[in-house]
Amino acid sequence: MSFITLTSDFGTKDHFVGAVKGAIYSELPDAKIVDITHEISPFNITETAYILKNAYKSFPKGTIHIVGVDSEVSVHNKHIVVLLDDHYFICPDNGLISMIASEINPTKIVEITIHNHIESSFSVLDVFVQTACFIARGGNLTVIGKEISSYKKISEIQPKVNQQKNIIIGGVIYIDNYGNVITNISKKVFSEIGKGRDFKITARRYAFTKILNKYNEIVDFAAKDIRHYDGTKLAIFNSAGFIEIAIYRSNLHTVGGASSLLGLDYRDTITIEFFNEQKVEFIPLN
Repeated sequence: MSFITLTSDFGTKDHFVGAVKGAIYSELPDAKIVDITHEISPFNITETAYILKNAYKSFPKGTIHIVGVDSEVSVHNKHIVVLLDDHYFICPDNGLISMIASEINPTKIVEITIHNHIESSFSVLDVFVQTACFIARGGNLTVIGKEISSYKKISEIQPKVNQQKNIIIGGVIYIDNYGNVITNISKKVFSEIGKGRDFKITARRYAFTKILNKYNEIVDFAAKDIRHYDGTKLAIFNSAGFIEIAIYRSNLHTVGGASSLLGLDYRDTITIEFFNEQKVEFIPLN
């Protein structure tokens, strides 16, 4: 039996998550259901894409991912199943698949048409569950809809590169539980454009000229009191391979995180400028 994951902006106060799980168990009593998160900011497609991209790879091949964010069907927001990297994604065609498919092309994309006779404001329960259970039983994707060749793309997921001016213009796509600010600039893009050159990252009125691979690289452990490093701002390649602006050992309940302390929020601009004069030492990720 395949794993079925759930990602949504439902929260846990209401009945939605419980109803979806109950419907799956009614169809597949032996189902293995895993919650990725239900705390997506309401209707935030970019946040959904970032979380899903970095979670799905940890699951076995053949896992079915139900994505319930901005999922009400309309002429502008169709329902699709995407077979990509041997995983199935059941989701609205609202652009969230763009980040996952930016590096791996889908094997198959199917527009779900089995719900054409269903009038529902709860598509995840009434359509996505039915589709997931059909796939889990080994059903053929072409039975649930028609194969299509493309999906909706959203431009804010990808940074803009001006190679003539040696500049990458990115943006904030996610604020994590520590208040750390995640950008859409990947280590791959940074390396390809930067080629080991000196650089300056600008985020509002703050600048960074070094990117760490671990948070505690900011600390001199030979110092008598290392506690004074707490609250130091830094830039890092995070575990997902994106540039992140962080505060060392941030605590949202006391001093705050990078988002609040540096005044950075979702969709704010992050710029990287590269210089031609001198190369800097670049420490690759292990």
